[in-house]
Amino acid sequence: MSARAAAEEHVLVAVAWPYASGPRHIGHVAGFGVPSDIFARYQRLRGARVLMVSGTDEHGTPILVAADREGVSPRAIADRYNWVIAEDLLRLGLSYDLFTRTTTANHAAVVQDVFRTLHDKGYLIRRSQLGAFSAASGRALPDRYIEGTCPHCGFEGARGDQCDNCGRLLEPTELLSPRSRIDGQPPVFHESEHFFLDLPAFRSALTEWLEAQHEWRANVRNFSLKLVAELQPRAVTRDIDWGVRIPLEGFSERSDKLIYVWFDAVIGYLSAALEWARLEGEPEAWRAWWQDPGAEHFYFMGKDNIIFHTVIWPSMLLGYGSGGEVAGGPPNLPLVLPRNVVSSEFLTVEGQKFSSSRGVVIEVRDFLSRYDPDALRYYLAAAGPETQDTDFTWSEFIRRNNDELVATWGNLVNRTLTIAHRHFGEVPAPGPLTEADRALLERVEGGFASAGALLGEARFKAALGEVMGLAAQVNQYLAENQPWHLVASDRERAATVLYQAIRCIDDLKVQLLPFLPFSCQRLHRMLGAEGVIAPMPSLREVGPVDDPHLVLTGDYRAQGVSWAPTEVPPGRPLPPPEPLFRKLDPGLAEEELARMAGDGA
Repeated sequence: MSARAAAEEHVLVAVAWPYASGPRHIGHVAGFGVPSDIFARYQRLRGARVLMVSGTDEHGTPILVAADREGVSPRAIADRYNWVIAEDLLRLGLSYDLFTRTTTANHAAVVQDVFRTLHDKGYLIRRSQLGAFSAASGRALPDRYIEGTCPHCGFEGARGDQCDNCGRLLEPTELLSPRSRIDGQPPVFHESEHFFLDLPAFRSALTEWLEAQHEWRANVRNFSLKLVAELQPRAVTRDIDWGVRIPLEGFSERSDKLIYVWFDAVIGYLSAALEWARLEGEPEAWRAWWQDPGAEHFYFMGKDNIIFHTVIWPSMLLGYGSGGEVAGGPPNLPLVLPRNVVSSEFLTVEGQKFSSSRGVVIEVRDFLSRYDPDALRYYLAAAGPETQDTDFTWSEFIRRNNDELVATWGNLVNRTLTIAHRHFGEVPAPGPLTEADRALLERVEGGFASAGALLGEARFKAALGEVMGLAAQVNQYLAENQPWHLVASDRERAATVLYQAIRCIDDLKVQLLPFLPFSCQRLHRMLGAEGVIAPMPSLREVGPVDDPHLVLTGDYRAQGVSWAPTEVPPGRPLPPPEPLFRKLDPGLAEEELARMAGDGA
């Protein structure tokens, strides 16, 4: 696709909202974080107008559980971990245009507008259901406070709203042997009135839409179609005292019955776009991503969130249409449905599920305190749970770092630039090219098309493999031509070989930039070039003086590069090269396992 055509595209990168109930671990960012940033950086390089949004999900049970455990308010928990999570994502280099939070006045207003519009159109049904309450305190138990056995697959750790094993939506009353997460006692069920989203009303439209999504990952499409066939009305309010208020007469002043978190959180993609537009000083700019029929939306998450993004959120969008206070008015177009839902499978660690209570956890901040962010980004792209559950092991992380990042890509860069700097001090001027010289550059330049096509399809593992394979071919070219020997016997030929290698490295630098932005920026400088090609996010305080909040944001326009072959002028001075990556001692694996065992003790 031409740069001009790409520049006319509006691409929304909608990233799942992490719960602000504690620090995030590497399994979380394997699902929502690193894949979304790779995709966003690629799309920006090819010239698309990208809006990447998300934030911390700060309502609902996980926050209440953490607050109860620590004896503090839910807001105190949300404030603390909003900062912790935002700082971790900043250090990982995730290029959010806006990473905000769900406790803002803007978000509440958008949630209430969607709720009110769906209610006015008849898509919210008022009815009673059995609600769960604590036998000891009489306090309402939100769905995720309740665990039991799934009636569909027999999984013993199913929650009161969803089974993480089979993915089905649940109600607490469906669980077998239900128990409270607070005291382990069975809950007491009482009748309680709530509003339900009439999901069956959208079955036909959803089925037609889902059947047309042939480019989706097969597990996502097939699972979603199966769920649509089983749709039932779903409660969107709960007996809970932490969340967004119901914007209807008789409910708006009540603090004991609020909008439930799953309804609230998915609307964050829209509310964050509105907040971003206001911060940019262009309050209507969000419409280009949300009401332009040509805009494309890509959602990134772990597989436990599939149903919310392929069934529930599309139903809400279909029901909302072009109405409401937010989307009403010109251009009077409906909100855009997802173009692709990029769901990753689960990441385990050393053969076990992540569990903070048992010490089976590797927090992002802990990891980045000892290892480089690009090393983690590389591992999650090359060996992460893209289409199947994957196990992280410390030994495999160290092996990939040493054998692939250091020995293949890092070694190519280091030996090429070391020889060029030592013997020429600048990008050497080439002599006549051989057929092999031209063929190599042609193959590397072809990576923009082949790897780009894979990135556009969210096939990150295959795209990275394609580029690393090209790096291996350039290494082979150097081994065959041996410019370190040619310098003494045929200086012109040595200059030609080194020039071709440098041109290939410069192209590969761009192709690897979405995956390895930190090291590619350093390499850009080592190649004697100037400018920022991998812009990074920053933390910024925004909002009213009496209620400010921190956001991640940034200007991500790369300087002097695009998703296309580069030009390297002969004669450009080369600074002394430095290693791109650190080789890790294999003995670190045992140290990390011992650290994990100590944390769980």
